[in-house]
Order: sequence, then structure tokens, then C-alpha cells
Amino acid sequence: MKTLMTLLTGAALASSLATAQANEVVVGGKNFTEQQILSSMTTQYLEGLGYDVDKRAGLGSAVLRQAQENGQVDLYWEYTGTSLINYNDESAEGLTVDETYQKVKELDAEKGLVWLEPSDANNTYALAMREASVEETGITSLSDLAQAVNDEQGLTFAMNAEFYAREDGWRPLQQAYEFRASRGDVKRMDSGLVYQALRDEQVDVGLVFATDGRIPAFDFQVLEDDQNFFPAYALTPVVRQAALDANPELAEQMNTLSGLLDNDTMSTLNARVDVDKTSIERVAENFLEENDLL
Repeated sequence: MKTLMTLLTGAALASSLATAQANEVVVGGKNFTEQQILSSMTTQYLEGLGYDVDKRAGLGSAVLRQAQENGQVDLYWEYTGTSLINYNDESAEGLTVDETYQKVKELDAEKGLVWLEPSDANNTYALAMREASVEETGITSLSDLAQAVNDEQGLTFAMNAEFYAREDGWRPLQQAYEFRASRGDVKRMDSGLVYQALRDEQVDVGLVFATDGRIPAFDFQVLEDDQNFFPAYALTPVVRQAALDANPELAEQMNTLSGLLDNDTMSTLNARVDVDKTSIERVAENFLEENDLL
């Protein structure tokens, strides 16, 4: 009887250890505000569900991706365009948000990485105007903007030097939308200064990132990219297949979180950190509580 009890106790212990091991998830994140919010949010969310989470945030993009491919990170939030262009050396030209997602999902599956359901947050390049200017001019899309330039309405632009010079940047954008702004109408400056110049009415149009917290904070409106010029950077949880095999419910759980995110939500969360100076952990915690996930 003692031997049987010992065997049963040993079996129970082994089962318990196996369960604990299956619930260990390594969550990664990159080193800018949006990613730090997401890694904290994911960590708190999964811990609340009973997972043992090892958070490894603040990593460079290439380092983080390599860590996931090597099995050192199980889960992190990636952008479709980043994986397609930077990690898979594929062009995103002319692809819609869904087409970009489907393509990168297929390519990364070959590497043992699973793209879960994409959020509605698309942190791509964008051109923005002050909301008051949009109301005054009626410009709501890049086609409207092109027409205004061609009608010689005297619009001025601000953008960083990289976008102005890059092969898929300012010049191709003008070609795609069939307009040409004069060189004197374009001011090149650091990305952070673009937001200030637009806010302070030093320019009419500024190059922004679509989920930047300063967009709602400064009352900007992003112009619709109605010809899909800018690559899609849909924010999506990406997880190793091995981690999903060990944690069968993880996909559905992360899809629930992904379904709550869109551009307005991420802009608001980013602004709470970058503009209001609220801590990343508190912003993530409040979001989870507001959505009954914590």
C-alpha cells in the first residue's frame, strides 16, 4: 500500500509540474512606449489568468524577433509590415491590410510562428492635419490633399529627413497620388518636432505615426490613405507554435485582448504615458480593469 501511495503521489507531483511548465510563457516587447504598454498589459492579463509570465521587454526589434525564432521568447506584439518587409524581405506595395496579414501569416508559419487575430490598430506612416484645418478645407483623404496641392492652395508640409529621402517615401507618395509639392513647401526636421510644428501652425500637414498619442492630444486628424500607399503595420500578437501546443487556450485569450485594440485606443493609451506622464504599468492595468480582463 505504501508503495502504491508513493507512486500515486509521484504521479500527482509529475502532473502538477507538467501543468506548471505548460503555463509558463515568456512575453517580449520592444523599446518604445506602445510596445512597453503592450508587454505590461499582456503580462498582467496572463498572470491574472494563472500563467507564470517571464517578461522580457525593452528589446530592439531585430533582437526580439531573433529571440522568438530561437525559442527564447514565446509571445510578443508585432507589426505586419515589419515582419513582411524587414524579416521576410518581401514588398508590401499595393497590399491591403488583410492581404499583408495573410501573406506574413503564411511566411512566418514556416518558421514555427503563429500570427493570431490582428487588432484594428495599424501603426503605419500617415499624414495628419489639425482638426480645425480639416473642417475648414474639407481635406479628409490623401486624394483630397493631392487635389488641394494641384489647385495651388499653398499647403506646407513637415516630415523627417528619412521619409523625405527614402525610396518608398515622399517622392513615390507624390507619384502615387499624382501631385508635386515644391521643395520650399516641405520642412525637414526630427520626427518629434513635426508634431510641435503642426500643433503650433507652422505647417499645414505633418508626417506622423498613426497610433502616436500626440494625435488625439494635439487635436490632429489622420488623412485617409485611400490608395493604400503606406504599408500596413497591423498590430498583432505573434506566438510560437510550441507555446500554443503547450497552452491550448492561449490563442483565444490573446485574440480577446487583440479585439479590443484600434488606432484610437492605442493613441489614447500612448498619450496617457507620453503626454499625461502616467506610468506604463498603471495605464496597462487601468485598461484591463476597464474591460473586465483583470
